[in-house]
Amino acid sequence: MIFRRALQREMASVAGASFTVLFSILVTWTLISILGKAAGGKVASGDVLALIAFAVLNYLPTILILTSFISVLVVITRSYRDSEMVVWFASGQSLTRWISPVLVFSLPLAILVAVISLVAIPWAQLKSNEFTERFEKREDLQRVAPGQFRESAAADRVFFVESSAARSSTVVQNVFVNTVDQGVTTTVVAKEGQIEPDGKGGQYLVLKNGRRYQGTPGKPDFQAMEFERYRMRVATQAPVMGDLKVQGMSTAALIAMPRNPYADAELQYRLTWPIMCVVLMLLAIPLGFVNPRAGASANLILALLIFFTYLNLTKAAEQAVKQAKVGFGMAWWPLHALVLLAALALFAWRLNIHHRWHPLLLANAWKRRRLLQSAAVKEGAK
Repeated sequence: MIFRRALQREMASVAGASFTVLFSILVTWTLISILGKAAGGKVASGDVLALIAFAVLNYLPTILILTSFISVLVVITRSYRDSEMVVWFASGQSLTRWISPVLVFSLPLAILVAVISLVAIPWAQLKSNEFTERFEKREDLQRVAPGQFRESAAADRVFFVESSAARSSTVVQNVFVNTVDQGVTTTVVAKEGQIEPDGKGGQYLVLKNGRRYQGTPGKPDFQAMEFERYRMRVATQAPVMGDLKVQGMSTAALIAMPRNPYADAELQYRLTWPIMCVVLMLLAIPLGFVNPRAGASANLILALLIFFTYLNLTKAAEQAVKQAKVGFGMAWWPLHALVLLAALALFAWRLNIHHRWHPLLLANAWKRRRLLQSAAVKEGAK
């Protein structure tokens, strides 16, 4: 009982430190990525914090699994390095006695990963899609930040506004619009512009007190005109939310819907994380062996290679299901079973080594050898 409590306390301590480091790296990387999209006009600046939270939640299972794997591995490696495992084996204990405390430590983490994977991530993905689609379907002028050039959603216009009117978010001052249609360039400048709906799902940009230039200056087809009021279509409004994407569907809805490769691949993705968490923790027990006289860095590097290889193989299996190359029933379990068999093989190998080189067995073998030598000497004396 004392051993189990001390072991779990040490694993929790290592897990806390590892999670803090990995989570900080993840948040920093996500912050840079989302801020880059906001600066590029791909997401609204007011949605940055929410999108960061959704993205972090999406990557949280990977961080938790890697944290748990490293925690068990580091604790067992330290026990070997400090020669505690020598005392452990000399007292007649087996390596399999580590399975119970490791499972007690890992099962709550596996349950947390399952909840995040099956419930939280679909919700976060749904909300993230809503934020992104809502911004993509805004009117072109509403997406333009004052003082910046922005391309329209159709990629055929460039907008620039000097400032926004305080009385309305759809009214802007000093507008510049450059349009390319069938190779003809049209440039419009106006003192004021306003978005007006046409009642049929479309929007028109109404410009006031400006000029319109069409064609290339110096050529016969070049035209210039002044206007007091000029209307131009800027977008066709679509519903803010279209069909729900598979990634944003709840797990219950995903199971209930008719089977298709995309739904099966998404379901496999969600089930992979909790299984992967438990399997990797069991693998970390025999993988934590290290020679006390050697460094532990090689062991940690090998563990990281195993983790990322395992992760990439699960992604490959998911893509195979999505492309209908493999059915869901034959894709979700073989990889996990293979890793579990590898863990059992490592357990058997370590147990065999420790059994053959157990200190008590070596001592008994040395005593038997001395007795045989003494008996041989006495027999020769006779």
